[in-house]
Amino acid sequence: MSLQAKRRADYQPPAFSISTVTLHVTLHPTETKVVSELTIKREGEHQLPLVLDGDSLVLNAVSIDDNELGKNPASDQYYEQTANSLIVNSPLNSYKLKIVTTIAPENNKALEGLYLSGGAYCTQCEAEGFRRITYFMDRPDVLSVYTVTVVAQNSIPMLLSNGNPIDKGATDNGQHFVTWHDPHPKPCYLFALVAGDFDLLTDTYKTKSGKDVALELYVDKGKASQGYFALESLKRAMKWDEDVFGLEYDLDIYMIVAVDFFNMGAMENKGLNVFNSKFVLADQDSATDDDFFNVESVIAHEYFHNWTGNRVTCRDWFQLSLKEGLTVFRDQQFSADMTSALSNRIKHVRVMREHQFAEDASAMSHPIRPEEVIEMNNFYTVTVYDKGAEVIRMFHTLLGPESFRAGMDEYFKRHDGQAVTCDDFVSAMQSATDLDLTQFSLWYSQSGTPVISVVHLDDGKGNHTIILRQHTPKTSDQNDKQPLYMPINIEIIDEQGNKYEDEQGTITDGMVILDSETLSLQVKAKTAESKITPVVLGNFSAPAKVENTLDIDSLLTVFKYSNDAFNRWDAMQGIYDKCIGQLELDPTSVIDTAVWDGIKHALTLESKNLELLGECLVIPSFETLCQSRSNVDVHSLLEARRAFCSQFATVLETELLVILEQIPQGTYQYEQAAIQGRRCKNVVLGHLARLPQHADKLTAQFETADNMTDTLGALSASQYSDKGVFEKLMAAFEQKWNHNPLVLDKWFALHATQPSENIFATITMLCEHPQFTMSNPNRVRAVMGSFAFYNAEKFHALDGSGYKFITDYLLKLDSVNPQVAARIVTPLTQWQGYSEAHQVLMKEQLARLLNHKGLSKDVFEKVSKSLAYDKH
Repeated sequence: MSLQAKRRADYQPPAFSISTVTLHVTLHPTETKVVSELTIKREGEHQLPLVLDGDSLVLNAVSIDDNELGKNPASDQYYEQTANSLIVNSPLNSYKLKIVTTIAPENNKALEGLYLSGGAYCTQCEAEGFRRITYFMDRPDVLSVYTVTVVAQNSIPMLLSNGNPIDKGATDNGQHFVTWHDPHPKPCYLFALVAGDFDLLTDTYKTKSGKDVALELYVDKGKASQGYFALESLKRAMKWDEDVFGLEYDLDIYMIVAVDFFNMGAMENKGLNVFNSKFVLADQDSATDDDFFNVESVIAHEYFHNWTGNRVTCRDWFQLSLKEGLTVFRDQQFSADMTSALSNRIKHVRVMREHQFAEDASAMSHPIRPEEVIEMNNFYTVTVYDKGAEVIRMFHTLLGPESFRAGMDEYFKRHDGQAVTCDDFVSAMQSATDLDLTQFSLWYSQSGTPVISVVHLDDGKGNHTIILRQHTPKTSDQNDKQPLYMPINIEIIDEQGNKYEDEQGTITDGMVILDSETLSLQVKAKTAESKITPVVLGNFSAPAKVENTLDIDSLLTVFKYSNDAFNRWDAMQGIYDKCIGQLELDPTSVIDTAVWDGIKHALTLESKNLELLGECLVIPSFETLCQSRSNVDVHSLLEARRAFCSQFATVLETELLVILEQIPQGTYQYEQAAIQGRRCKNVVLGHLARLPQHADKLTAQFETADNMTDTLGALSASQYSDKGVFEKLMAAFEQKWNHNPLVLDKWFALHATQPSENIFATITMLCEHPQFTMSNPNRVRAVMGSFAFYNAEKFHALDGSGYKFITDYLLKLDSVNPQVAARIVTPLTQWQGYSEAHQVLMKEQLARLLNHKGLSKDVFEKVSKSLAYDKH
């Protein structure tokens, strides 16, 4: 297969505009009729034909100004068809174009465009799904005003689309219709249509200016009671956006629909958000604290897109981070205000370290504004979203909250109703600051994870030199790197807790700017004997790695005395990493008693702070540990981590039991003190589960839990306990929750991540479970995604069986849902970080995929780039 890449540098403005779109959609499982009427205008002086995108459409008729067109090139006006386009030839500079097509939603298993699944019609048009509904200029810089009439049988009572409802009624043949009008010009990727029979929750919201907005939440029949938290979350998000950014909602109605079959988490279609039901449905019996958090976060994210994505949208898909990075930052700020700044920051940094750093080191490395792409769906990545959000966070850090808000105000003032670029956003930010953002803008075009090395020189007389150096290793897409502009939070502490500034005054408000390859700081200690410890990149102030030579004593000093709770957590993670590294080098070694004493003292310091304590008790994941190593021997690292966890539980048993005893107990409430207590309790339970004498605690918590957080906490911990305990609790869980697919996904995932000897037989049985179907992305991600991403021991089995198993499945999945297949292939494509033995086996399976006839372009792009990547 050879596919042509699209390049950002090749962008050309559209040759035509489409000011209005009138759609008339008559729904049918296999013969949905779509009548599209477009107001076309030629832009500029040219005689190019109008080229419209199409995919899997049956063309019935084409007409211009009510005159039907044929394929005769001898006439003034005619059309041509190719496999993926409709070409309309006309000398007119403006005209009305009418296109009639037929599509089969029931057969659309890729879940792009209009599809019928779970008894409901639904659309997903981002990035390029609208071309599966009708022929159109399927690109984000074509903005149109839409009027949409949806027609269906009376047995489908709810017919929804974007904007406000302006008409409805019955027809003569047992059907009815609803007409919707969206007054705000939008790109076609924001078009939405949903039709089905749902339970409906309603509410209202009065905006800051006094406008009443109707809120409607549509969920599957019988699920209404699980939708109230989502509705309350929406109102909190609407108020927060008014208070923090001055942004009000702009339509009369805001609708959310929850569906089970959806490739993404949710979609911000104008006024009609379509959600994966896992990010809407929540109650204390069926949802964990993390589920509640994710519902609120994703509800807010899609609502915030109304301005950062909808009112101001992307010129082209290379600018995706313009809306996604910015909106992720906004939802992170919202979540920090609604819950806890510390736990949110740790959560986001874990994503960066576990997943984004791995992406940067792989063949799929790309800047947050990519330069070229084969399949746009492949760039809905942690780099575009999460690293993009970190870049916005640096803007916020550098400008400060007030100037950042001023820059945002200017951005909306300049570009409301437009499709723009990342450069336009930077320009708006530049208008609000005296800083020169030219060098900072490199973050948009330079890929890779910058590495900050710290050199500490001590002359023995109390004079210290701290040298920061930055370099960005070459990546698969770029060899030459330039110094980046980075805000670096820094603390300088001695073993007595004294804090220092540098002699030159370079440190300002705990921050330095690293904008060259090297920066030197001179520090004068109180005494010649004082041991100085620099804390570099505090609060993860830039998306970078730190190469630091701090020993365990210095890290304990940071934990004791740093002003920033994040830095204290990070220091503890560093201690654990060093201990695991020791066991990698010598599996028979025992961690020194002094280290355990230091850890015990650190835990005692935070005994009253359950939030920080709970986070500090989490051992770095295998995925995080990989990012501080190269040529990873999977077995050695897993064994070292397992040995450390075992020693941790054994040595700290008494302390862990004391912590467990001190955590307040009570009935379930979703409020921060209780959430932090449950989090800490379940982390402790996970450690104690490694000790056979505490197996009864798992069963006791499972049987008495009044909420899903504690139920799942016991289940997750039982993975480290006796196999019989795990199997007993899992059987009881399945029996109780077999009727609830979302809850059962947790059961699927726990099975898939269990490092059992017969894991492949287990997963095969899971795929034959009555609740499993390959057509449901949630089920596939729960089983195959969990196995590939988080069952490191069995996925990376030395005989290659894990790689072969996932590849066998991907070959089948790719023909059904290429988007999901392309996401699950990711761990295979990140072979570069592992030892040679693993690399050979992983590349063998990638070659199998590449040689498969009919491979989708989604999977082809990732696999071909991976195999072509030369890590040297």
